Amino acid sequence: MTDSFDIGGPIAGDGTWSEESDWELVDFEEGEEGEGHVAVPTLAIVGRPNVGKSTLVNRIIGRREAVVQDIPGVTRDRVSYEANWAGRRFMVQDTGGWEPDAKGLQQSVARQAELAMQTADAIVLVVDAVVGATATDEAVAKVLRRSKTPVLLVANKVDDERTESEVAALWSLGLGQPYSVSSIHGRGTGDLLDEILEVLPETPREGTGGQGPRRVSLVGKPNVGKSSLINKLSGTERSVVHDVAGTTVDPVDSLVELGGKVWRFVDTAGLRKKVSHASGHEFYASLRTKSAIEASEVSILLIDASQPITEQDLRVLSMVADAGRALVLAFNKWDLVDEDRRYMLEKEIDRELVRVPWAQRVNISAHTGRAVQKLVPALETALESWDKRIPTGRLNTWLKEVVAATPPPMRGGRLPRIMFATQAGTRPPTFVLFTTGFLEAGYRRFLERRLREEFNFDGSPVRISVRVREKRDRSKR
Repeated sequence: MTDSFDIGGPIAGDGTWSEESDWELVDFEEGEEGEGHVAVPTLAIVGRPNVGKSTLVNRIIGRREAVVQDIPGVTRDRVSYEANWAGRRFMVQDTGGWEPDAKGLQQSVARQAELAMQTADAIVLVVDAVVGATATDEAVAKVLRRSKTPVLLVANKVDDERTESEVAALWSLGLGQPYSVSSIHGRGTGDLLDEILEVLPETPREGTGGQGPRRVSLVGKPNVGKSSLINKLSGTERSVVHDVAGTTVDPVDSLVELGGKVWRFVDTAGLRKKVSHASGHEFYASLRTKSAIEASEVSILLIDASQPITEQDLRVLSMVADAGRALVLAFNKWDLVDEDRRYMLEKEIDRELVRVPWAQRVNISAHTGRAVQKLVPALETALESWDKRIPTGRLNTWLKEVVAATPPPMRGGRLPRIMFATQAGTRPPTFVLFTTGFLEAGYRRFLERRLREEFNFDGSPVRISVRVREKRDRSKR
């Protein structure tokens, strides 16, 4: 098992160390904590489906984050992204298309857009300049004219001067001057951003100062109940929920107060296929999910307890484990599990989840709210383990006792010696062993298991690397 840590001292470029070098035991200090969470104003982007809202969001934030595809209805939730223009930070909230007479899934999407209007500090209404003002645009404008929130009217898809002449007709919407932009080409977006900063307040309506909330990613296969859980935890319809699998496409941020603390939950898209096999918006949704896991500190993997554990569940599990994030396994739909299914589930857990025996486990029902409050202590335990640091002296005292009782297996007729160990990092806890020979994988797993038992690393992965001392070339002496 090789490592990639530069921990200072007499470590050679090939990852070995020399017996002749002087070295000392050093406690590694944790990196400085990130900046505190500072409340910033929110800009909501609204409009009917397929007018280019997500493309405009990507242009404003300067990167391709919002999922874009040339079909209407790809964005379905309110999704927030951080933007920075002229030294000012603000949040940009992408929304699903707003249809005044929408039904079913589209009705839920429209409700999210309406909520964005109510909670934002400024609003941008996007209209397709090529099509002109439609009945839906007029209905949205009628609602916005009654709002006390500042509103900017944006005429999108103005790619040339010929289309520019059509923009004047949008004055009829009664929202003031229409600003001509081309989200795809960037035409006019700089001037629009200047205008946005003019109407956007310096602080949001309700500031939330203090330290930033811990980041939790909700992951799992499609239709396992991630959005239902977010809604149950937040007490509001924060994410669009529908019995059609794959309703969530973008990661959806929610600030939720649980156990007296504020947490930042990210509802992610369910992974249907391998990223390499996905296409269109599914491909980008898969990338967003992977990014959401890497940006989080702890992941809640939702598994449908009423159904057998699937390959999709295991693929998401591998993404979390490979990212080195703390982990809570939430077995959802527990209200549908009978005695026979519980017996089979235990067998499946022993067989399929052998990679993460250390993960916290909670049996919940997002639909009924059963035991969802147990997620908080599970999250806190996992994060405490993820942040934990063991002093070098205590670590080596423990290691000496373990190796004396159970020495490593001989290799090539020689017994490798573990000279000392140190913790090279946290998040996840990472340990480096300095040895005189290679340690078998089975012995490293044994040390990891004993390390967990002694220091209680529940809910967090633990990484152990080995640095083997180089052999001295005596012929050069």
